[in-house]
Amino acid sequence: MRPSLVIVGAGPRGTGILERIAANAPEYAGLALDIHLVDPFPPGGGRVWRQAQSPLLWMNSQSQDVTMFTDDTVELDGPVLPGPALHEWADLDGRDFADRQRQGAYLRWVYEQSVAALPPGVTVHHHPRRALRVSGPREGRQQVWLDGRDRPLLADTVILAQGHLDAELDEEQRELSAYAGEHGLVHLPPDFTADSDLSALVPGEDVLVRGFGLAFVDLMVLLTEGRGGRYEGDTYIPSGREPILHVGSRRGIPYHSKIGYDWTGERPPLPRFLGPTEIDELLARPDGYDFRRDVWPLIDKELGFAHYHRLFTAHPERTRVAWTDFEEKYAAAEPLSAELHALVASAVPDPADRLDLTALDHPLDGVRHTSYEELQDGLRGYITADLERRHDPAHSPDLAVFLGLLSVYGQVVRLGDIGSWWHGFFSYLASGPPGPRLRQLLALSRAGIVKFTGADMRVTAEDGVFRATSATVPGSVVEARALVEARLPHPTLARTRDQLLRELYEDGARATPAGLLAVDPEDGRVLHRDGTAHPRRFALGPHTNARGAGAFTRPRTNSPSFRQNDATARAVLALLRDLSCHAAA
Repeated sequence: MRPSLVIVGAGPRGTGILERIAANAPEYAGLALDIHLVDPFPPGGGRVWRQAQSPLLWMNSQSQDVTMFTDDTVELDGPVLPGPALHEWADLDGRDFADRQRQGAYLRWVYEQSVAALPPGVTVHHHPRRALRVSGPREGRQQVWLDGRDRPLLADTVILAQGHLDAELDEEQRELSAYAGEHGLVHLPPDFTADSDLSALVPGEDVLVRGFGLAFVDLMVLLTEGRGGRYEGDTYIPSGREPILHVGSRRGIPYHSKIGYDWTGERPPLPRFLGPTEIDELLARPDGYDFRRDVWPLIDKELGFAHYHRLFTAHPERTRVAWTDFEEKYAAAEPLSAELHALVASAVPDPADRLDLTALDHPLDGVRHTSYEELQDGLRGYITADLERRHDPAHSPDLAVFLGLLSVYGQVVRLGDIGSWWHGFFSYLASGPPGPRLRQLLALSRAGIVKFTGADMRVTAEDGVFRATSATVPGSVVEARALVEARLPHPTLARTRDQLLRELYEDGARATPAGLLAVDPEDGRVLHRDGTAHPRRFALGPHTNARGAGAFTRPRTNSPSFRQNDATARAVLALLRDLSCHAAA
């Protein structure tokens, strides 16, 4: 029988792996191979980036920051095969935020190009079904069972690239859902907003929304423009079909706007204080490491270095000493130390020019308003100021911190599962909505369609309604008969609705402390609880501890995703070549 590979998941990660297989295949000349892609959604975009979704939904990245192709910055063993970024392929202004339909078309084209680049002996088969389970001996062929099919696909090796997954409700969500059912309320648990049934949200009715990130932005769009509303300049003209959205979260504010200007001048030399050497030292510690104690101080110092490098080189009039003197003392100071804080205070006179990551993470700490109406004015002012700052090059150290965040993410991905807080903090600072979306949010707030609840939002279910409170407006209570959890599901292996992964876990696959599927960082092989790596099963993506910094890669950033895809593709091809040689012998 011909060697066979099954890839479960045909979205961006599965497509990226296929591109790397095509790139590396000539090195394994003469290998005949059947590749089976298993995904109920079309190859390329998969579920999240499928073309069949609302044209109102945008990407969250500028089109110039989205590529599926390697370049000479990527450190990999396989060949670099350049290709167009999204804006080049779609003939867009690089600063445009393309809609998701266009991104889905780009991904479909990448998929088709990758298939066309495969050698003549390699054939791709798409199975528009769900994969239910994988079985088989460690040293033998695997069986991948599909929904609606009596016989399994036989595979010499399997790659699990399912991407973002649905999850069973946790205890709080089950209680809220049960209460809603008993009292005729509406409760929409965490979900992919584009897939949520929003028809139960009644026009004019108050709706509590918990979550102020990108899932909320999609919800906001679908319940306003998606119901016939429109914008005339900075004014929103309602259709009359919109519900009233009362939104809050832990921070109580939306993610920071995307930065609206380009980089000029010298870039900070990154990495400086958190690079491969520091990661190697952390991984070599016999007792392991603690994120807050051992990793976060290095992140803080690295981001501070990026910030001050830009401040001193681009805005020297706002500093008191020469950069060379400051840099020498900054490098010698311990992270998060009183010495470091004193150095910054003496060299940077305006506190607004100093980087305070703790204050950024808790923007409304200590802020109190006397009324719900006062809070609306206060947050509109905050969002307006954030928009102005993120589009003003006078604050270009913000862009340097963004570059620092990308550098840090590229390093800490080697540490595997470091918990969800870091990923949330990264998204809050580096992966917020396009500026036009926040301008729309301001217009909706002025129109009374969106109302802000505040920080540390607490939701209870009592007296036949949902109630929301916030520390930002002491004593204020908002009641509603509908609650939307505007955030993505967080599926652990034990709670995922993906039957294949859940059974894999029950059969002995190792989970990280956060519930992710543990894989070998070198090539993505699935790890078991006894510490061994499965020789024929691989996995990559957000359901594993081999996750990237986001859905897509910015050009010329030595993307961890490209490095992972290449290493896994080469490991799979080497395994299949060896098996083929053994079979021939």
